[in-house]
Amino acid sequence: MNWKHLLFLLFLLTTACGQNSVLPLPQDSFEEVTATPLPTNTPQPTAVPILEDASGIGRAFVRAWEEMDYLGMYSLLSPQSQSLVSPADFVQIYTETMTTAAVQTISSQPLSTYQEGDKAEFEVQVTWETAVVGPIIREHTIPLTYDNNRWGIVWDETLILPEMAPGTHLYLDYRIPARANIYDINGLALAYQGSVISLAVVPGEIEDEEGLLTLLSQMLDEPPEDIYARYAEYQPDWRAPVGEVREEVMQTYAVALQPYIGKGLLPPTTRLARLYTEEGVAPHIVGYTGYISAEEVDAYKALGYRGDEQVGRAGLEKWGEDYLNGERGGTLTIVGASGEYITTVQERDPQQARSLYTTIDRDFQTAVEQALSDAINSRPIDDFGNLIGSAGSIVVMDVNTGAIRALASYPTYNPAIFDAVRLDSAVELGQVFSNPGQPLLNRAAQGAYPAGSTFKIITMAAALNSGIYTPETRYTSTGSWNRLGDNFIKYDWLEGGHGTVSLSTALTVSCNTCFYDVGYNLNELDPDLLPFTARQFGLGAPTGIQLAEAEGTIPSPEWKATTLGEGWVPGDAVNMAIGQGFVEVTPLQLVDVIAAVANGGRLYKPTVIDRIGAGGGAPEEPWQPTLRGELPLTQENLAAIQTSLWRVANDGNWGTAAHRFIGLPITVAGKTGTAEAPPGASHAWFAGYAPAGEGVEPEIAIVVMIEHAGEGSEVAAPIFRRIIELYYGITPLTPFPWATN
Repeated sequence: MNWKHLLFLLFLLTTACGQNSVLPLPQDSFEEVTATPLPTNTPQPTAVPILEDASGIGRAFVRAWEEMDYLGMYSLLSPQSQSLVSPADFVQIYTETMTTAAVQTISSQPLSTYQEGDKAEFEVQVTWETAVVGPIIREHTIPLTYDNNRWGIVWDETLILPEMAPGTHLYLDYRIPARANIYDINGLALAYQGSVISLAVVPGEIEDEEGLLTLLSQMLDEPPEDIYARYAEYQPDWRAPVGEVREEVMQTYAVALQPYIGKGLLPPTTRLARLYTEEGVAPHIVGYTGYISAEEVDAYKALGYRGDEQVGRAGLEKWGEDYLNGERGGTLTIVGASGEYITTVQERDPQQARSLYTTIDRDFQTAVEQALSDAINSRPIDDFGNLIGSAGSIVVMDVNTGAIRALASYPTYNPAIFDAVRLDSAVELGQVFSNPGQPLLNRAAQGAYPAGSTFKIITMAAALNSGIYTPETRYTSTGSWNRLGDNFIKYDWLEGGHGTVSLSTALTVSCNTCFYDVGYNLNELDPDLLPFTARQFGLGAPTGIQLAEAEGTIPSPEWKATTLGEGWVPGDAVNMAIGQGFVEVTPLQLVDVIAAVANGGRLYKPTVIDRIGAGGGAPEEPWQPTLRGELPLTQENLAAIQTSLWRVANDGNWGTAAHRFIGLPITVAGKTGTAEAPPGASHAWFAGYAPAGEGVEPEIAIVVMIEHAGEGSEVAAPIFRRIIELYYGITPLTPFPWATN
């Protein structure tokens, strides 16, 4: 018996000794078998339990989502999930999804965790706060796996939304409410959504050119030759736009236009547009709209905008954007790779926008704007052919509420030119932007100027509060003042001076040398006293109006050291005392001061909003007057200032502007100002209120400021009188002195 047979017998014996099964040998095993050791029963190693809590990774994942840290989220994915999606693709998926859904914030609430071996599930409720369809709340079961000694998220698109699947994405169908209107206090429109009718011709098809041009001239209120010039260079078969009209104009001329349609005139087309009054009333209050720029589009989309809308760019159009645009609604759906609809995630109806009602009366505002334009355009011409005083502003305020009753700035503009689709819009915009008079600048709120002698009201207040002056403190004016030394002699505006006057009379006659002396003495007492008093009057800071405004400048020792790196000297206080030097105020700030003087010391926050219209479930909301401070004056000292201002306009012997108000049936009080402003002529100011005097309650404060126009009493005071006449309906209107020469 050979060895192969012995091996076979051993195999059989092994089977007979109780083995339950035998692995069959291959048929040829009997031919070639190599002897190998038999396996032994060795113990298997015991699995090490996973002690790390999987919920920590789940919580970290949703926390990173809350912070929109998509790379942080990606770092927590399992190795296998990371192999299926790149970091860039992962970030792009989340970024596009959150942007499409207009997600503003994300919050989460952990619910439970299930963990067994190397598998776990983390349950969490995730809420998306969106700007368009409201909160989206979903519960997620986030699977985790333990691999490479760490827990990782097993990710797919369902972890964004349970309804999503690979290859799907979100689509948002916006529902945008109509932009609300801006009205005057009586409900007359200043800005509104409306239709514009576009007119165009095909030059080669015009049959009755003379008749067509005559009709278009009437409709567009333009010379026929200007309309002809718009299509003269066009090819005969081209479409040539010739103008646009509003619906009411089209209704007037629709019948007359009909015979020309198809005979050179194309059928009119309609588009929606933001419309303003024909004259563009109150542009520096109303403002204008414009398209969202590329740099802003992401920020606006996060607020729920689609990105192609027009939004407020200036004035109340900008300030009131949240009211005027309403609350967007829409339908958020999931679509497939080819754009096919799969399911709706959420939808919400839009909320009606809310109109703004301003504090101005449209007719009065128009009259004030016309008065300012007439006053400036009738001014004399200088040796270089320029108007003496070619820019300025007027502000009218209710002294008891801070409500602006009129605000005019000149040069001005029509907000309609910002309609980019409008014919000739680019040309008109170019003319406005290149105009050296800066028509877009709201001089009433954004123009900062030396206050000139109107600032003496503040200086007198500081003097009365100092303890070293009373209204009757005497000063002898000789026409010059030299307490700064012989190299810095200063002069009064009246040659030879005003003689011996009280502080109260010095304000009435606007005695410069008296106020130089006051500034010098106050500075010796406390260099911060005059600057501090000016700030208590609200100067050197924004008023808080709903429009863009300048802060102005109230210099002080600290301001000069910080801003200019220089020390404060007595001359700074002396110049400041008469509203010169570094002092700058806006007409809006000054009218606020004058209103507070008139009403007994209450400094109101100016407002151009009377009420917010109803809409979106909210009722009409009155805009409440808001105090921003109290004047730092006792009633006795305030009365002294009021008396001085009354004498300015009514005392024929002492008042610097009394001759301008002779015969005016409404008694006024005020202060002239002639502010040096090189290189041109001085700025002309008049700031006052009406009615004035004992036993009457003041109603309005008015500030007139004309740039480089000369003396306040000669230029600004007559314009102030015109505004009083317009407000109280006094006729006939008093001609401007320079217009009658």
